[in-house]
Amino acid sequence: MLDFSRQFAPLRQEILSAIARVCDSQHFILGPQVASFEAAAASACTARFAIGCASGTDALWLALAAAGIGDNSSAIRSSAQPGAVVTSPFSFFATASSILRAGARPVFADIDPRTFNLSPQSVAEILNGPAGKNVKAILPVHLFGQCADWDGFSALQRDHPGLLLIEDAAQAFGAAWTSTGQAARPAGSLGDAAAFSFYPTKNLAAMGDAGLVTTSSKEIDRRVRSLRAHGMTRRYYHDEVGANSRLDELQAAVLNVKLRHLAEWSQQRRIRAARYDKLFREAGLANESTADGIVLPWTDPRATSVFHQYVIRAPRRDALRDYLTAQQIGSEVYYPVPLHLQAALKNLGYKTGDFPETERATAEVLALPLYPELRDDEQQTVVAAIRSFYASFPGRAAV
Repeated sequence: MLDFSRQFAPLRQEILSAIARVCDSQHFILGPQVASFEAAAASACTARFAIGCASGTDALWLALAAAGIGDNSSAIRSSAQPGAVVTSPFSFFATASSILRAGARPVFADIDPRTFNLSPQSVAEILNGPAGKNVKAILPVHLFGQCADWDGFSALQRDHPGLLLIEDAAQAFGAAWTSTGQAARPAGSLGDAAAFSFYPTKNLAAMGDAGLVTTSSKEIDRRVRSLRAHGMTRRYYHDEVGANSRLDELQAAVLNVKLRHLAEWSQQRRIRAARYDKLFREAGLANESTADGIVLPWTDPRATSVFHQYVIRAPRRDALRDYLTAQQIGSEVYYPVPLHLQAALKNLGYKTGDFPETERATAEVLALPLYPELRDDEQQTVVAAIRSFYASFPGRAAV
């Protein structure tokens, strides 16, 4: 799925020199490298503030907690009715667990089957129903590197004064959204706050865990900076209970190097995605429905995707994946079990059938190898293997 060495090799000396400078400085926590990266990231996202932290999961919690969502207790165990945050059941577990960690309750709504992102129409049904009065925020996920329908969510915010929009942008650094008559706006500048992950598999990747919160709210910025350091605004004076979630200098140094290359890498990902589209169509494999064959990723014309993943819908998905594995071709299922059916969240009370589009996606999605350094011949090998698999079942693609 990924070959980290291809990205590291041309940057090896630049990265090692940056790490050596940190070692020579003997300044390891929240120093000049972190400050430099925060400034560069804020500029890239066109946000007033960017605050580094220990992971993308922490970034989600920090954004929610700093925005005043939740009561810092477990929402499932709380005797009082906690505030609610509407989000997608088709995401990584941290999307929901961070809501609980902030002391709020996750409320799920179904996805748009074309983009896999949270559907504004499904969220509207909740907001306009009996559960709507308890909703404090919407947490859309920019899944697979494509921004969620921000026009739709902005309209919901206008219709429901006081409602907050928090971006789960863990997979979408560099992505953008263009509303009619407006200039493109980067992920991280769309909502009241946003959370990013720099886990090693992300498009902008640290050499370990790292995360970031962006916001244009001075108050959210102040609280995130306090919460990431045990609730301190002055050393050893604790205004609230926070956490130890500081971005270290070594990770910031690596991210400072890589951020300068990210725009080029994002463009290469888009080129690779377009090449996959072309190869699949030339092979006669692109279809409108999995009843006929595979379905290619769809990009909303208002979105500028960074293609964190290239995700197809595939009939006989698990058998196809086994076949690709036998051919030594990597693939991955993001995600095999939706959040509303995870054992850890069973007390939320959801059941099979509650979100049909999400459940259909979990049975069909398959991510194929995609990274900037992927070669043309490797993409041809992937498509040829998939064509070979389905050729074994002529006329029975959906069986």
